[in-house]
Amino acid sequence: MVFHVLMEQAEDGWFVVECPALPGCVSQGQDEQEALENIREAIVAWLWAEDKKAIDARAKTPDQQAVLVAI
Repeated sequence: MVFHVLMEQAEDGWFVVECPALPGCVSQGQDEQEALENIREAIVAWLWAEDKKAIDARAKTPDQQAVLVAI
């Protein structure tokens, strides 16, 4: 899976990165490499949390089974 991110250097020198496709998915790092590593972790956490919320909100019928799909 591929996501576009936006990165900018803040006034304090830190690099701030956000993923526009995932509202609120933002991270930072002391350099560009650290910022990109951190946004990767943030994207995974964001997707996991949204999946968990969706599964918890949906009532499962007896005919359904939960199956994990890795991407």
